[in-house]
Amino acid sequence: MNNLGSKQLPPLTYQRTMHRLRHLSLLLFLLAITPVTFAEGYAPPFELRELASSNIHRLSDYKGKVIYLDFWASWCGPCRQSLPALAKLQAEMNPDKFQVIAINVDENPNDGMAFLRKFPVNYTVLTERTGKTQRAYQLVGLPSSFLIDKKGEIIGSFQGFHPSHIPKLKKAIGYLLE
Repeated sequence: MNNLGSKQLPPLTYQRTMHRLRHLSLLLFLLAITPVTFAEGYAPPFELRELASSNIHRLSDYKGKVIYLDFWASWCGPCRQSLPALAKLQAEMNPDKFQVIAINVDENPNDGMAFLRKFPVNYTVLTERTGKTQRAYQLVGLPSSFLIDKKGEIIGSFQGFHPSHIPKLKKAIGYLLE
C-alpha cells in the first residue's frame, strides 16, 4: 500500500518519499551516536594516488558502494585507534558493497607508510599533500570521516573517533546496504 495518511501517491512519488524518510531516519540515528555534521549533496570528486604505489583512485571508481571515507595523519593520536578499528570493520563487510577509503594527509608520505607498518590495514589508503581534497571536504580536524551512500551522497560527517562508535556505525552501514 502506497499511501501516506489518506492521500494516495503515485508509485514514483511514494518511492521518493520513502527514500527520503529512510535517509531522515538514518540522519537522526547518526545524530544520536556521535559528533556529526551534515553536508548537503554529493561527495566532492577526487583523483588520488595510493600511498604505497602509483595506482590512481577516483571516488567514481566506487560508485554503487557504501563508502566510509576517512582522513588521517601519522601524528593523529585517535588515528591509532581508528585505523585498526576500520580494518576490522572492513573485514566484516562485503567489499563488493562497502569500502573504507583512507586518505593520508601527511606532508611526507614516508610518515604515513611508517604509521601503516605499525598499524596495518586491509583497505585502500590514498595520499593527498596538496590540501585540495581537504578543502573540498571542509576538514576541521583529524580524524574526519564521511559516510557516503551508494549514489555518492554524503549522509554524515564525523569528527574524531571513539571505539564505541563502531557498532552504531555498523548499523548505519547495514541500513544503507539494504
